[in-house]
Amino acid sequence: QVHLVESGGGLVQAGGSLRLSCAASGIIGSIYAMGWYRQAPGKQRELVATITSTSITQYSDSVLGRFTISRDNAKNTVYLRMDSLKPEDTAVYHCNVRWTPSLVYWGQGTQVTVSS
Repeated sequence: QVHLVESGGGLVQAGGSLRLSCAASGIIGSIYAMGWYRQAPGKQRELVATITSTSITQYSDSVLGRFTISRDNAKNTVYLRMDSLKPEDTAVYHCNVRWTPSLVYWGQGTQVTVSS
């Protein structure tokens, strides 16, 4: 059974930094891609960043240059370093693990709140 454990959310002032982690257990072999999505109140879930097993990354325009995604394949863990945070980054951040292109798992989410 695949299980995702997220950590690192919290309350931070604008301009501050946070680091999110998501550890996946119950997976055998390599993970096709890992990533982070976020959902703000009243809005749809949106892509933040993804990273493939060969470290190819993709970022949304809104976080490009401020957020950095990375992963530790040996630990099946993905990280999201968030710098220069803005109030509009406030959302629930969900870990996304794509074990194969068709097997997708979601974490329960961790709240990130950025005060102005």
